[in-house]
Amino acid sequence: MDIIPHIEALIFASDKPLNSVEITELINNAFGFMDQKLTLEQVQEAIDSLIVKYSSEAYPFEIKESGGGLQFLTKKDYHKTIAQLNGEKFLKRLSNAALETLAIIAYKQPVTKGQIESIRGVNTDYSIQKLLEKELIVITGRNEEMPGKPLVYITSKSFMDYFGINSSEDLPKLREVFAENLVEPTVMNQEESTVQEEPLAEEVVLIVSGKGELMEHEEDAPSGDETGPDPAK
Repeated sequence: MDIIPHIEALIFASDKPLNSVEITELINNAFGFMDQKLTLEQVQEAIDSLIVKYSSEAYPFEIKESGGGLQFLTKKDYHKTIAQLNGEKFLKRLSNAALETLAIIAYKQPVTKGQIESIRGVNTDYSIQKLLEKELIVITGRNEEMPGKPLVYITSKSFMDYFGINSSEDLPKLREVFAENLVEPTVMNQEESTVQEEPLAEEVVLIVSGKGELMEHEEDAPSGDETGPDPAK
């Protein structure tokens, strides 16, 4: 039996990401009359062939592992096109404040509002509300060990789908993010490092004469030329 089209149908019809274990179980349940059950290895091999198939430029979508399982996702080149179907819902951008709050939750989760505000230094009520409305974060309970038992926030499945990751462990490491903005020091070769610098020019001291003229100070000049009034005046 060719199981590939059945796997395609399952991934396409599912309202949530499916992993290889779930797909194996679903197919075996659908064809329970088979004498020999399909193995996880057989299903994974079929999945790999499907991933290769839809990676072709002939398809505007692909099968990717995202949100904890496999999904049909539109390729990046077509994102602006399909955004037209939902207008502002897809085109609307998050504010910088919301993005900062989302980043803190993503890297510090599970985290409370107080902990977020201690990092950002400002009130985050509005940002958190917007992230909840967009279903990018969810409330997972309360911190029973903190005073007042504050709510605890984590990123959602929608967040993982949107960014194409399976868990918070797939987020880029902070050192990798910051490394992109670092300026590497200029390395001097041996010849350059051994060249002696030329001596600095002798410092010139300027003074104002009694006539209001700017002139070079000479150590042996009469003191009257430095600060005193012009005797001829």
